[in-house]
Amino acid sequence: MNSLSQLDQVKTTPWSGGRSPWSLEYGKVMMWFFLVSDAFTFSSLLIYYGAQRFSKGAWPAPDKVFQSIPGITDHGAPLVFVGIMTFILIMSSVTMVLAVEAGHRRSKKEVIGWMVATIIGGFMFLGCQAIEWTHLFHEGFHWGEIPEKAELAQFFNGPVSEVSAQQFANLFFTITGFHGFHVFTGVIVNIIILCMTINGTFEKRGHYLMVEKVGLYWHFVDLVWVFVFTFFYLV
Repeated sequence: MNSLSQLDQVKTTPWSGGRSPWSLEYGKVMMWFFLVSDAFTFSSLLIYYGAQRFSKGAWPAPDKVFQSIPGITDHGAPLVFVGIMTFILIMSSVTMVLAVEAGHRRSKKEVIGWMVATIIGGFMFLGCQAIEWTHLFHEGFHWGEIPEKAELAQFFNGPVSEVSAQQFANLFFTITGFHGFHVFTGVIVNIIILCMTINGTFEKRGHYLMVEKVGLYWHFVDLVWVFVFTFFYLV
């Protein structure tokens, strides 16, 4: 009888099963698993880029490739435009933090406002990226395509390498395109969450956990951009 009583006590502990001993929400844990797996993908791409970058004697100089502000000037403003893009994305992460915080307070009106701001920031970043890609296309860079060797000299500080230029172009469009796809996906999901908020879905549930989960994804996308920015534009 005494042993049975002890067994019943074990079943009531946090480790008895049926619930998380850490009180973690299942969906949030799954989001973390997804983000970790996605981080491996981005890491492999950036590591490969770094290996190619530092194994070559010549490589396109970022301050010469990215020295234009599309629609304003073609030369003389190195990294200004991408700096604007980075600022926009970081500010969208701030607005997402504010949306999550408002969700904790169950302030529907504030969640809607900050989510709208986050979505606008996402669209602005994508628009800037589209403009940047279009400019590079006009310069002659594309997947599998680079400018003529005589024109390539303006993008190098030293010796010109067509192989390095081609690898740079392929990896730039692949990695920034992959990141841009993540941003676009995040914007679409944010729009869905915004519509659910407007419809009062989370008010009925009694919590705004979905906003927090989407926020984790959005912050991940912003963090990845910091590494992409560092590898392509600064190194």
